[in-house]
Amino acid sequence: MRLRLAKKNLLVLLVVSFFVWTLLVSTRVLSVSENDASGANNPAHRGTRSSNTIKFDFSGSLSDLTQSVYSANHKQHILNAERFPGEPQLVLVVQVHNRPEYLQLLINSLEKAAEVRSFLLIFSHDYFSAEINAIVRGITFCKVLQIYFPFSAQLYPTEFPGQDPRDCPWNLSKDDAIKTGCLNAEHPDSYGHYREASVTQTKHHWWWKLHFVWERVRAMQGYSGPVIFLEEDNYILPDFFHFYKLMLEFGKSSCRDCDLLALGNHNDFTGFPTLSNKVLTTGWMSTKHNIGMAVSREMYYKLMGCSDQFCTYDDYNWDWTLQHLSGTCISKPIKVLVAQGSRVLHTGDCGLHQKQNCKPEWASQKVEETLKMAQGALFPPSLVLTASETAQHKDHMKNGGWGDVRDHILCNNYAKRL
Repeated sequence: MRLRLAKKNLLVLLVVSFFVWTLLVSTRVLSVSENDASGANNPAHRGTRSSNTIKFDFSGSLSDLTQSVYSANHKQHILNAERFPGEPQLVLVVQVHNRPEYLQLLINSLEKAAEVRSFLLIFSHDYFSAEINAIVRGITFCKVLQIYFPFSAQLYPTEFPGQDPRDCPWNLSKDDAIKTGCLNAEHPDSYGHYREASVTQTKHHWWWKLHFVWERVRAMQGYSGPVIFLEEDNYILPDFFHFYKLMLEFGKSSCRDCDLLALGNHNDFTGFPTLSNKVLTTGWMSTKHNIGMAVSREMYYKLMGCSDQFCTYDDYNWDWTLQHLSGTCISKPIKVLVAQGSRVLHTGDCGLHQKQNCKPEWASQKVEETLKMAQGALFPPSLVLTASETAQHKDHMKNGGWGDVRDHILCNNYAKRL
């Protein structure tokens, strides 16, 4: 019996490996620069020709939607490119799922941000709908690129990386799973639970997005600054870009060993007027510094050097996984320069684990109250360092949810040149 199960698991792994290889080859073919008639390799033409416009098929078959995703990732049409020529001064990447009201709030804040005309906004989607697409395509105040996570559970509703009906139920014991012969019986997480596609997708999307932005996005070829990562339920303050430039210069002069910038924090905004120009340096922590992160290309290479550890660590959270890497695979604990007066507000009152009773109108009210409080303290002329803490590796109890070898294989392949 055990021998038959071992052979079955080996067959499953071989099938999954071939499946992942096939999908990633398809994505690679549809995402790299090619010497075609569109002139995509010419920097002067990157994303500017109307022939690159993608007509997304939201109402067709699943294969039509999948083809739309691949085509969009290949053509990389830049909205508003003619209106805002030249290289971007700041690149913001927003991870988008399916909270359109919160996404609209974020876009409203971006429109009010100083110097926004010099931004390139990249929206990375793992849920595809006409409503969300219309919201993003309604942006007229800067350049916009949409990229699409090609391994979304929406595209694979009955097979991996979605939820295969032959997968083991989340809370089935391993012994019972082996008896029933469900697909992933041999691979529960550290707490004896089996994968849930809705839970694993966020970490997959975050890692794919990091690689795709730095390696595949042609509009990034002339960009040398950090990329700032946001989520759809964030809201930026009007002096976001001003403060970012102050932090960047401060880091170059006074924190040359800082690995990341954190323009946001999760503290209450009541102290903002006195903290507006304050920064500190410390070790990166998931619960404090995962909002408004500015990641340089050098830091991206460090992370990609730890792809296997990231992709096999049994925690479905990308940020807790990153904290695990800090001081282990990455030998020097990640040091971060932190804005004490956050320039990023977290508006979301619902998300992965809270899907009921979402109140975007409350988020809008919270935003208005915060802006009134912050108004007189925005655009500080310089920064003040209030503390310099030693960056240390801090262990934590991993959360599980990431024990399936299929997730490990798929995740590791994002960083491979196929």
